[in-house]
Amino acid sequence: MRHLLSTRDLAREDAIRLLDVAEDMADVQEREVKKLPTLRGKTVVNLFFEDSTRTRISFEAAAKRLSADVINFSAKGSSVSKGESLKDTAQTLQAMGADAVVIRHGSSGAPQTLATSGWIQAGILNAGDGTHEHPTQALLDAFTMRRRLHGTASRGKDLDGVSVAIVGDILHSRVARSNVWLLRTLGAHVTLVAPPTLLPVDVSGWPVAVQYDLDEAIADGPDVVMMLRIQAERMNAAFFPTTREYSRRWGLDEERLGRLRADSIVMHPGPMNRGLEISAAAADSPRSTVREQVANGVSVRMAALYLLLSGAGREQAV
Repeated sequence: MRHLLSTRDLAREDAIRLLDVAEDMADVQEREVKKLPTLRGKTVVNLFFEDSTRTRISFEAAAKRLSADVINFSAKGSSVSKGESLKDTAQTLQAMGADAVVIRHGSSGAPQTLATSGWIQAGILNAGDGTHEHPTQALLDAFTMRRRLHGTASRGKDLDGVSVAIVGDILHSRVARSNVWLLRTLGAHVTLVAPPTLLPVDVSGWPVAVQYDLDEAIADGPDVVMMLRIQAERMNAAFFPTTREYSRRWGLDEERLGRLRADSIVMHPGPMNRGLEISAAAADSPRSTVREQVANGVSVRMAALYLLLSGAGREQAV
């Protein structure tokens, strides 16, 4: 694996391999000493042009538990905010000897540009680009589903036949896009549930079904209900009348939670708007995987860094 930029072109065997390596990394997290010497001497740069405490800390923890050196680079207050280009920044990181760059950027396609430009020889991991993709979030979501559904026998398993309802702000969600393609690859059936204003203009090319009524979607008995955050910071128009109206029609409240199948699980990529897209009762219920997703994110990102930097499968581009 040379780069991890997208889930759309990730082969099934590569996805399962990454999830299986993440299982090994999760086992390490149960030990008294949680560090491995695997990436000693490697340098990982967290290059974040957008704020994201959760993802940055997760990648930092993952790199440090593999004994890599970590440099956190925030665009705010740096030369980037003074007008330095992505090319100049990349060449600076190349001169510093970066082995991997974890990049989050507000422009869709920035990680792809970095990976194919020739400005830097490091492996590139996409930590979220615009409204395009967020591959490691989708991988940790799939890892969480697989563990909940298959338990300790999850190694080597896919998600064949699993039904997943992704609910909410699909339009602005890179998490939804990455999940759609990865879940299709792993054999799951995906339904998007949202008001028409929060769906992309054309999803006819996506391997999904579409519903506009959350109550109907719940009645279909999905194995997984994934609630998405309403991304107010990306909205500059009236996508729904009021937050109260949105919560009433598309929010997972306690009453809807009670109508889910007993073995259905509830997911949310975080951060949550409690009381808007998800109630406290749903977020904190035993069927919620929200805290598991955070913990699993470290294991999945350890696996991605390991496969990127250890020499295992470096001949393959993903």
